[in-house]
Amino acid sequence: MTERAGPVASAFATLATCRQRTLALCEGLSDADMTVQSMDDASPAKWHLAHTSWFFEEFILQPRVAGYEVFDRRFRYLFNSYYEQVGARHPRPRRGMLTRPTLAEVHAYRQHVDAALGRLSRAQPSLDIVNIVRLGIAHEEQHQELILTDLLHLFAQNPLRPALRDAAPRAASSMRPMHMHAFEGGRVRVGHAGEGFAFDCEGPAHDVLLQPFALASRPVSNGEWTAFISDGGYRTPTLWLSDGWARVQAEGWQAPLYWREIDGAWQTMTLHGECSPTPSAPVCHISYFEADAFARWAGKRLPTEFEWECAAVAQAGDADAGQFADDGHWVPHADQTQSPLENLFGGAWEWTASAFAPYPRFAAAPGAVGEYNGKFMCGQFVLRGGSCATPRGHVRPTYRNFFPPHARWQFSGVRLAEDRS
Repeated sequence: MTERAGPVASAFATLATCRQRTLALCEGLSDADMTVQSMDDASPAKWHLAHTSWFFEEFILQPRVAGYEVFDRRFRYLFNSYYEQVGARHPRPRRGMLTRPTLAEVHAYRQHVDAALGRLSRAQPSLDIVNIVRLGIAHEEQHQELILTDLLHLFAQNPLRPALRDAAPRAASSMRPMHMHAFEGGRVRVGHAGEGFAFDCEGPAHDVLLQPFALASRPVSNGEWTAFISDGGYRTPTLWLSDGWARVQAEGWQAPLYWREIDGAWQTMTLHGECSPTPSAPVCHISYFEADAFARWAGKRLPTEFEWECAAVAQAGDADAGQFADDGHWVPHADQTQSPLENLFGGAWEWTASAFAPYPRFAAAPGAVGEYNGKFMCGQFVLRGGSCATPRGHVRPTYRNFFPPHARWQFSGVRLAEDRS
């Protein structure tokens, strides 16, 4: 076996598993389920299936594989997301109008691309191609999460309150008291370095200076969020940033997204249908604005992304050990372990106080793939840790997710922090 045969075989085996997992998420969905677009920020599941194939065709197969035959040249326009260097694209808010190509044609497209990738794997490609394959895997895993979040938003618009799947069984849990764990701070190394895949925005590794701080032992729970609502949290302007209060008023926010009050009790829409929010479970589907307002109400603050990373590294926990999409229970639940920092990975993404900005000496990759992260480093805030809709193995302590501060349809929650002298 050649020196590069190991990495090639490993990467392409992971790719095959990833591609199959995407299809498995869509099992049981109708053509209509997979074509409708519920809002501008969401995309139909059918579009996700096609776009993740377009990525491999555009960045690997067409430019790097001699003799590759493009499945349909019109797809370059239909399924480009935001890559300006690739060319013009179908407007994002109108993806739900793409009744054609049919779902069967999109599946045929995936099979065409998968067959070509299989042939490529047997041809012993260069490590440069293998690295792009790894990027494509991480990209498709992100779209697996988006399939779940976008389907939840779609099903939440339906008065029938449909479920994507029956909920996987899980053990009941009670809410543990929240404690604040202190960290000394000081000069801390953050960012990705060394072996293993990471997105470009996770590096370069560099030193930061942290003042002493403390991080909550667990995320804020549904029960605690209910207390915030009852205490007038959504009616008290002094708790909110100006833009956040404007959103509360303009959009009528009264609770997390998908919550509604029925006969005096809160109900929440989930991918398993509508149910009562479990008081001990981490709250989710809240915006940065809501997380910040809650922290102020609680007399705390949001952690910075570097405080969060410092705590994650200090805990030395297994980033794969939390609640992830593979578990089949797509509602956050309270951690069953005895970790000092519960639910740090999986469950619900955790908003930080940090704007999504480049690290010192950051440089985007050359070519169109360089548009993946760097072009969005404005007007976004960083989330850490992953969620119950994130594929297992996708996140790590340095992983930086990002969304605009008003975004609520992601599985996003909050962990509190405070200063220490």
